Amino acid sequence: MTAALTTTPAAPAAARQLRWLLRLHRPALVTGTVATLLLGAALLWLGGPLTDASAAAWKDFNACGFNPRCSYDQDSILLYKDLYTYTTFAVLVVPFLVAAWAGGSLTGRETESGTARLAWTQGVSPVRWLVSRLTFPAALTVTATGLTAWLHRRAWTAGEHRIDTIKPWYDAATFYANGTVPVALALTGLALGVLAGLLLRRAMAALATATVALGVLWALVHAALPYLWSPVTMVSALTSGPSGSGLHVGEGVLTADGDRLAAPCLSGAMDSCRATLDELGAVSFYRDFHPAAHYWPLQLVASGILLAVAALLTYAAFQVVRRTTATARG
Repeated sequence: MTAALTTTPAAPAAARQLRWLLRLHRPALVTGTVATLLLGAALLWLGGPLTDASAAAWKDFNACGFNPRCSYDQDSILLYKDLYTYTTFAVLVVPFLVAAWAGGSLTGRETESGTARLAWTQGVSPVRWLVSRLTFPAALTVTATGLTAWLHRRAWTAGEHRIDTIKPWYDAATFYANGTVPVALALTGLALGVLAGLLLRRAMAALATATVALGVLWALVHAALPYLWSPVTMVSALTSGPSGSGLHVGEGVLTADGDRLAAPCLSGAMDSCRATLDELGAVSFYRDFHPAAHYWPLQLVASGILLAVAALLTYAAFQVVRRTTATARG
């Protein structure tokens, strides 16, 4: 009975916070929902009827050979290419929109206008206020980004080996849009925006700071990505050049002593190149790369790093709230 009495007040308070959050950010919620649905519909069309039409057009094109009188559906090929580019960009831009919204509206506007402090004086603890600003938006963020990333991968898989100009799995934009990184990046953007709003207490400054900081973080992860998992090394003869398809890490020449040197040229079949390679004492080419089997290990390690950063940023946000309210009381 005692436990019931102590836990009952928390539920109405949480419900009130959720209703207030929905009312305050209704335009963003409606806009985000509509945008997610439109992007989802475009990806379903891309991975379904449009892939079939484009694949049929490529089949006709390849059957035509050099016959100038042969016709094929070029519009479907071009439309597939354009829509794939636009939807891939849309999937990747979502985390930045989350960061901008979290910084500019979710906490930045409330701290700037003073509504946050007003809520703290009306029976809502600062910690509970911050929890409400993180949990519900985080659930929506995971749902929206996870759904669009899954649909993007589904669309890309449907066109693999059927569309001649389809992007390879290691294409940078395709690599990220097809996996878990957009979800982890969006959650990190949410945490960045919340922290920026609490620290700067200015909506526009928090919006800009969170967006730029997320871009810098993504650039760092992208630069470190090839080294997050041990690559595969393929050695090839000097006459054939470096070989191995996938996400490249590095390449060069090997000497008889096993030393790795930068390759001055990549075709030992050419006399000039072969002479240069002989001067270096090169005996073979090598290439370090990640094959397709490394896709998910790379995705999961990169996502884990981003989620760890998000957790640290969230912890920092709670510390800022506690310090701010303690200072105000003192």
